Amino acid sequence: MSRWFGEKEIELLAPVGTFEIFKEVIQAPCDAVYFGGPAFNMRLMRKGYNFSLEEIAEAVRMAHGLGKKVYVTVNNLLNETEVEGAKEYLRFLEQAEVDALIVQDFAVLSLVQEMGLNLPLHASVMMNVQNLEMVKALQELGVERCVTSREMDLQTARYIHSQTGMELEYFIHGDMCVAHGASCSYSSMVFGMSSSRGKCMKPCRWDYRIKKDGCVYPAEFPLAVKDMYMYENIPELIESGVCSFKIEGRMRDASFVLMLVNSYADAIDRYIADPVGFDRSKDAKHLYENRKRDFSTAYAFGKPGLSNINRRYEGTGKFYSTGRVFSTPTPERELSDQRIDEIRTQLLGVKGAKSAAGAACLAVRVNNMDQARMAIEEGVDELYLSGDVFLPDLPFTREDIQSLCAIKGGTKMYLGLPRMMTELHMEQYRQLLSREKLAIDGLLVTNLGAIHAFKDLGYPMIGDTSLNVYNHLAAKFYGNQGLQRIALSSELTAEHLGEALTYSELPLEMIVHGSPTVMYMEHDLYENTEVLEPIGEEDNRYVDNSVLVLMTDKGENPVYRDRNGRNHLLLSKELNYLPLLRELAEAGVSCFRIEGATYKVSDLQTIIRAYQQALKEEAAPHLEPVYAGYTLGALQFN
Repeated sequence: MSRWFGEKEIELLAPVGTFEIFKEVIQAPCDAVYFGGPAFNMRLMRKGYNFSLEEIAEAVRMAHGLGKKVYVTVNNLLNETEVEGAKEYLRFLEQAEVDALIVQDFAVLSLVQEMGLNLPLHASVMMNVQNLEMVKALQELGVERCVTSREMDLQTARYIHSQTGMELEYFIHGDMCVAHGASCSYSSMVFGMSSSRGKCMKPCRWDYRIKKDGCVYPAEFPLAVKDMYMYENIPELIESGVCSFKIEGRMRDASFVLMLVNSYADAIDRYIADPVGFDRSKDAKHLYENRKRDFSTAYAFGKPGLSNINRRYEGTGKFYSTGRVFSTPTPERELSDQRIDEIRTQLLGVKGAKSAAGAACLAVRVNNMDQARMAIEEGVDELYLSGDVFLPDLPFTREDIQSLCAIKGGTKMYLGLPRMMTELHMEQYRQLLSREKLAIDGLLVTNLGAIHAFKDLGYPMIGDTSLNVYNHLAAKFYGNQGLQRIALSSELTAEHLGEALTYSELPLEMIVHGSPTVMYMEHDLYENTEVLEPIGEEDNRYVDNSVLVLMTDKGENPVYRDRNGRNHLLLSKELNYLPLLRELAEAGVSCFRIEGATYKVSDLQTIIRAYQQALKEEAAPHLEPVYAGYTLGALQFN
């Protein structure tokens, strides 16, 4: 990097989508560029974009000739059949002398290390780097830079950098997701197109109405966030310890990317030359007049609330701000006998390493004490106490945990952790777990930072679905971190599920019933009902009126607010793998999970009994849906 502010190195990192765009942008005053190759990256939806192998090699040669760096995105989740191709691709990237890889899947990190490749690694935003312990863990694994979570504020970034010295990369401009990184499976569930595998269909840009308490609100596009804009906050970025200023926009044309690079480069250089006399707003009007959406500083200075929601261009539901409709509201597919038979056929012959390791167990995640007591009375094998308790229920207290431990009998009980853990959460759980040892059977861990922080406390650990395990290499990685079992990604299609079960040696868990969170966000949709005036009256169709729902002509998706203020958008239908239970067990699933948080106690009891019966007998009992019907989610797709 060629820019310095005192002893701080500063890199302006530019996006390029094609080799032709690269040839123009690399001549601009950026310090580095990033792009994707022909596979394994998060921009696979637009024909004609990304680089061929020959173009990658030539781009590296040209950039290095100018004293600039090239980072290649290898940042989607791999399925089993892609592993061998990934090995060959990684060898090529080493030979091409790229300066670093931007990675999401720990399978890629494992391959680089196992193959002994000289490829520096940067943690993608899709790793959702969210706390100090996660950064420490990544440092120990050899990662040289972290692209921070989009929800990380600059104060936290400064703290993490001061404690670790880790290079931090921060998005300063461009399109942002409303959901936490790798915490949106909505596209997978309705299209079979994984947002973690570069194929997101952008349901966050759909036209919705918000409904709550019997009232309809005119929110229109409540998930469509504004573009990130930090042009006027260069001083704060540098002061926070961020070393790489990242522009989003690999799908943008050359003229637009050049405008951004030239503007930000000029601002950075002006600040370096004269920090006291720096004019923050110089040329800001030019950026504003040429924006694709409206601007926001997002979470850089705290939660932005509704001010982060866009009302222009993308707020009309168009994609890339070109006026072209990319996807439209789509109903969740119904469970069908034909598809059940197809999946049964696909699972025939799948014999995972754990398929003969004894009977599969039944686990239930609960939201409150009444559900927990009932589940224990029903004799479930394992009980998960949610770390993201949905309101109006309150978090499980130490006294609650102790009282449940006293009556749990043969049920194993695990304390769940919040999906996203701030420094405050880490401190709270460290205090809870480090004092007098709880009589729980282990922890349900949600992020690498929690594993790193708590693995020496003596509690067995199970990995939650938020770890996004899509292949046996990622499962093996987490096994090496001390996990005894891991829940597979809910984005696995039927074909990819069979492959993962075949190769994994770590016991695997699956969510088989309930409405799991398909979009997890810091953004609070409930705020709409507090500031907007209702435009009509209508009751919710399937959930209590106190629950906010996102409504389209295709269905209603409930949104629950948890005790940390985060929002969980759920499927409108329930997953139901009851007809496939025997085949899944024979294929190697070690544990079946019911997501029970949203059910009434009586309904959850009925579901538990049905699954217990199915695990004992060959014939699955009939079970009526509680919500809008049944679906197979991502298993609908090959």
